[in-house]
Amino acid sequence: MGGSRTYPYGSTSAVRAHVLAALGVLKLATADQMHRLMAPGHKDNKAFRNAALDLARHGLAVSEGSARDGNKLWNLTPLGLDAAAEVLGRPVGEMGGTARGAARSGAPHAMAVNETVIAITRTPATATRPVPRQQPAPTPTAPEQEPAPGLALEAQGMGWIGSWSTEVPLSLPTSRGNRAGVRADAVLQAPEAGLPVLFVEVDNCTESADVLAAKFEKYLRYFRLKTKNPLGSESPAWRTQYPSTSREGHPPVVVVFNPGTRTGPQALKNRMNTVMELTRPVWSGSYHGAGGGYGAEERDGYYDYADAIPLLFTTLDRLQTRGPRDAVWWRCGHGQWETLFDVLANPADHDAWYARDEQRRRQREEAEQRRQQEWAAERERWSQEPDPEPESAPEAAPCERCKGPITGPLGYDLEFAPPEDGLHCPSCRTDLRQQYPTLRQAVFGRRSRSK
Repeated sequence: MGGSRTYPYGSTSAVRAHVLAALGVLKLATADQMHRLMAPGHKDNKAFRNAALDLARHGLAVSEGSARDGNKLWNLTPLGLDAAAEVLGRPVGEMGGTARGAARSGAPHAMAVNETVIAITRTPATATRPVPRQQPAPTPTAPEQEPAPGLALEAQGMGWIGSWSTEVPLSLPTSRGNRAGVRADAVLQAPEAGLPVLFVEVDNCTESADVLAAKFEKYLRYFRLKTKNPLGSESPAWRTQYPSTSREGHPPVVVVFNPGTRTGPQALKNRMNTVMELTRPVWSGSYHGAGGGYGAEERDGYYDYADAIPLLFTTLDRLQTRGPRDAVWWRCGHGQWETLFDVLANPADHDAWYARDEQRRRQREEAEQRRQQEWAAERERWSQEPDPEPESAPEAAPCERCKGPITGPLGYDLEFAPPEDGLHCPSCRTDLRQQYPTLRQAVFGRRSRSK
């Protein structure tokens, strides 16, 4: 399709809008990156190159250098930034800068951020077809063009170009300026994917692990900032810009490692472990030993993540190969690769402890019900058994003297009888008491007979 006097390179309004939206968010990008981000179903990136050239002719875009792979880098002018705000439907004040001069160094970090955005968004490669010309006789329509090899992203992504912001300063707007002092490489808001807000840091493995870990202390200071709402109560300052995550703790932050050819697998693993250990106070939370509940022998507790940042790790090649909805996320403290839904869960928090305690309570109640049922069955069995016959009293030994009952004859008055000795009946005890004493008994006294 030939060009016009206004747009000599023959670009369409749709593709020019794609370029404005892409550069409005990414700030700096190649035509190939804009092609893969906005319309990977196009056969190649020629339409995006032509659109960038037409925008440059009107003073909306400019190219000041090339990426390290030789592709020309494009960024917007201030006038183009205003046009991009119109396309994205954002206030001009939220568009950020124009990245002037960044292309002169090849912008390796910006290129890695762009690739991260492309790998997470994974715009569906909708096939395009040419517009058929009016013919007097019906002719078979041309077949749909397939996406260019290597450009189709089959795995489902998250968000779209309007879900992203890059080079986002995170600070509380006060007269004292930037109190937090941290700038996020990218911010994704994709509530339809269960991700109200995600802060992204891209690491090219060119700075030390200490420098990288220090960024998350700044994130923590920013998330702790408070501001007063119109009602006079305090709330987190980040909530004035972003929606609630509906989860305990601060918003999640992900580090996308891009080692390239500079860092080998073992060195990358060592770097991840070092950063994880250095940032432990940021993501670990505080442990509370709550016990196992009343009567429980096991010790149990939970972690409080109210002042913790869910810190996630991943690599650019994992995102590019498998997509963001696969198990490509490693959360510090979990110890395995997980999906985004699992990685953002807190399996050791208070809610999880409460669920375990409720399960223990139900188990105790079920055990008590079983004991009550067993006791009721035992009582029922006892009630159905006949009463045992009373045991007969043992027969008393007869009196040694008269061989009669030792209790005496029936009706005998026991008031004046001598005390029982266990050998004689009351009558015999009386007779024995009234007998004359012998000489020995008179001298030494009567001695009671032992049983």
